[in-house]
Amino acid sequence: MMKQYKSLTFPALFTETVEKFGNCNAMALVGQTPFTYNEVYSNIQALIVFFEKLGVKPGDKIALLSTNMPNWGMAYYATTFMGAVVVPMLPDFSEYEIENILRHSEAKLVFVSKGLLPKIKNLDVDTLHHKLAIEDFSLISSNKNEINFDSSLTPECRYEVNEEDMAAIIYTSGTTGSSKGVMLSHKNICSNAIASKTIHPIDETDRFLSILPLSHTYENTLGYVIPMIAGACIYYLGKAPVPSLLISAFKDVKPTIMFSVPLIIEKIYRSKILPSINGKAVTRYLYKIPFFRKKLNAIAGKKLMETFGGKLTFFGIGGAKLNSQVELFLREAKFPYAIGYGLTETAPLIAGSGPAITKFKSTGPALVGVELKINNPDPITQIGEVWAKGDNVMMGYYKEPEKTKEVLTEDGWFKTGDLAKMDKDNYLYIEGRLKNMIVGASGENIYPEEIESVINNFKHVVESVVIEQKGKLVAMVHFNYEELEQQYHNVKKEMGNYVDLTVDELMQELQVYVNSRVNKFSQVQLIVAHVDPFQKTATHKIKRFLYY
Repeated sequence: MMKQYKSLTFPALFTETVEKFGNCNAMALVGQTPFTYNEVYSNIQALIVFFEKLGVKPGDKIALLSTNMPNWGMAYYATTFMGAVVVPMLPDFSEYEIENILRHSEAKLVFVSKGLLPKIKNLDVDTLHHKLAIEDFSLISSNKNEINFDSSLTPECRYEVNEEDMAAIIYTSGTTGSSKGVMLSHKNICSNAIASKTIHPIDETDRFLSILPLSHTYENTLGYVIPMIAGACIYYLGKAPVPSLLISAFKDVKPTIMFSVPLIIEKIYRSKILPSINGKAVTRYLYKIPFFRKKLNAIAGKKLMETFGGKLTFFGIGGAKLNSQVELFLREAKFPYAIGYGLTETAPLIAGSGPAITKFKSTGPALVGVELKINNPDPITQIGEVWAKGDNVMMGYYKEPEKTKEVLTEDGWFKTGDLAKMDKDNYLYIEGRLKNMIVGASGENIYPEEIESVINNFKHVVESVVIEQKGKLVAMVHFNYEELEQQYHNVKKEMGNYVDLTVDELMQELQVYVNSRVNKFSQVQLIVAHVDPFQKTATHKIKRFLYY
């Protein structure tokens, strides 16, 4: 059952949390003492006073360029509490992208973490009045008489913030190459967090481990706003999530809830699970028999749970499509995974389910309060574009009224650009992007993501992109070269040529493998080895526009 709130704004929701859970732990860097909710609230109030002294007014834009840390969330809330608009930026944005965003959003202030300071040091943006260090909320300036942050101060008055007020402008990293500023209101984000919270029970005893960038809507709404309204505690790594750091954090935090992108769990599967299965001839043989495969996966699942600290109740996966072979393992391993589907424009979640009611290859049913429909479905496959409607649908694209009209209908439907079908239980199955769809010689609809899914299950394949060239389907494939070298370890001088020969043989095998598993109009005519990993967005979707 969804809880009702007086007002769907950040100040209303967080103030209620502080009243209930003031002395509970709210957020921390792994290994450090957590801030309580009372302490977080005090810092938010002090930041509002600081903003006032710096001349910030309701409606002004404040940008965030930082790695994940407690101060990120405090700056985010302080901005929205006073009716200003937060502009989160992904840490891996280039200097060029950052300058464009600061200029386009007309940001007045920017918070930056120490390691990212070089990206803004030489920027000259007319509207940008101040640069602040997020670690201690200090001004980055040589002026000795500057205004300082004082954690003991509280604002003299409260700001009136309405549900329909803009809370954030999120610039999409995008797979198409064109970044747009998505305007999200307080109601968009808060309603989505409240509805998403109904998928799985969360309370003040839960521990979140945050490993995705807070500047992405996925982690922001689900991994930050949800625990902040539930009274749970969030832990941040403070550094890039490399395996050694993650293993240590799992032991220290023993997280109960995490959100991830497919790439992370797929890497664990390929580096830890598969080698243990393929290491011996007997397990390789047994793994081909469904009964024994399930037994082996169940054993591996228990070890995987222990790796994650042994307390996980919910492991959310989203942002890109999960490899079906990996999902089958997670199901049979009884790992508490759940797949969700959403977009920045929908704040983000529009479909999802809890671990107990997932369906293989499905993102789950529509979220509470969200309407979904398949527009103009194919009469044979029932695949069509997903349209969504609800309080979570964006206000529009900032300063882009024409682009807004392209995706928002007059009666409130958002055109996602994703192709999907629904089953009899209204569970959604994403097939790919409308823009990626290839029309065959006889008018057939070909979904490259479906072909890629088959390719990616082949041995030694890491990832792939299928495109159309001169009427032919071409698959660009990135193989795991380290794995090949380990498997075929010969004299090092001969290794280069031997791996090349092995890849050629693999590509021939792969073409036969794929074409025996797809329909006749989805047959791949050419496979090309792609030596380097494909460039990706923040949620590890391949930037396809770079490879057409």
